[in-house]
Amino acid sequence: MKPSLAKGTRDFAAADVSRRRYITDIIQQQFQLAGFQPLETPSFENLATLTGKYGEEGDRLIFKILNSGDYAAKADEADWQQRNSQKLTAQISDKALRYDLTVPFARYVAMNHGRLTFPFKRYQIQPVWRADRPQKGRFREFYQCDADIVGSESLWQEVELVQLYLSVFEKLKLSVTIHLNNRKVLTGLALYAGIQDRLTDFTVALDKLDKIGREGVEKELREKSIPEASIEKLAFLFEPQSDSVETLLKLRERFDGIDIGLQGVDELQTVITRCADLGLPTHKLIFNITLARGLDYYTGAIFEVKADGVELGSIGGGGRYDNLTELFGVKNIPGIGISFGLDRIFLAMDELDLFPESLAKTTEYLFANYGEAEAVAAAKLVKRLRDKGISAELYPEAAKLKKQFTYAEKKGIAKIAFVGEDEIKNDTVTIKNLKSGEQETIAVRDFAGTDDQHFCNLR
Repeated sequence: MKPSLAKGTRDFAAADVSRRRYITDIIQQQFQLAGFQPLETPSFENLATLTGKYGEEGDRLIFKILNSGDYAAKADEADWQQRNSQKLTAQISDKALRYDLTVPFARYVAMNHGRLTFPFKRYQIQPVWRADRPQKGRFREFYQCDADIVGSESLWQEVELVQLYLSVFEKLKLSVTIHLNNRKVLTGLALYAGIQDRLTDFTVALDKLDKIGREGVEKELREKSIPEASIEKLAFLFEPQSDSVETLLKLRERFDGIDIGLQGVDELQTVITRCADLGLPTHKLIFNITLARGLDYYTGAIFEVKADGVELGSIGGGGRYDNLTELFGVKNIPGIGISFGLDRIFLAMDELDLFPESLAKTTEYLFANYGEAEAVAAAKLVKRLRDKGISAELYPEAAKLKKQFTYAEKKGIAKIAFVGEDEIKNDTVTIKNLKSGEQETIAVRDFAGTDDQHFCNLR
């Protein structure tokens, strides 16, 4: 069978791994500077933990795991014959790969809230899986880098997460804009249009604006039986926006008498004002009235980050979810969190050529292999170098030198070390720099600080 990758997954060679670690190291450093603590959760959860948290479309994208053993034994024959997938799923699968990191985190908080110190700030960098259609920047297996705060309703937490986004992307030298909205504003819009009982249909359609455009959104709203009069009342959403402050002022007028909408406007204004008071670059903050983010669990502020100069969709997102732990039987634990999309950040930085050239780390010294006796002496020097944090390796066979040189060149190894009969006899080592072509023979005691260790002592 010809080997192949599952669709929506990738292999990462050494250079890519180094670049991805460069990104996650910076993210993790900023998480820790802001007081977040690490957490890891299992790669799969009980299916009941995940379903019903992401909306109808999200539930369809959850990767289900077949039950162990003869998973079909307990399945109802009639459901098999009728191909009733919804009923069959419950019978043959009770676990699933995690869809995101937020719901597993909420499950963790619900299970451990009696032992946590609130506000509890955690970060998590792990893979997630979605049965989505693969395309540029959209994979079935990808990493999320999340930071969440639970146990506080303060709007300073929203400001904290805006700061976190800005600090990470400043360190990565990636120019971004942060789009903000509030689910209370969206609820206010639904009330304004008289479709408050169709809020989910409204937000799910609106969330697709970037993908399907105004006509596509309006078409979907009609397909969901949203009245034409309501669609007309919402037409202003698709008009070009002025600056954030002016848009919020106009929205306040439309929300006259709609308390929840006004509350959303107030919260947005407070966050933007506090960011300005702290000297943050508020020109990077955009109030986006059509930003919906289709996840059902958001209750307040919502964020979406886009990289400037590339067409990739969002490279980060998040929001407030004050009721999520209630789904697990634990009330009154408000929460808010954001996520960095490692894979899309990688693509954006690669396209904009933002990675430092010095990231690719390779072996500093390759010791040539002349034979058994020489290899023993060379291997002991290799160990001495490694003990001092200097990367080195011994070529495993006594092959022709041309082959050993080729190996070093292909791996990007800078120097070849030679330990032959003469070097052993004279307590020396010969070093050739493959870039400059220079070669020198030096005493073992002077070689990379090996503390006057002679071959006679190494044998």
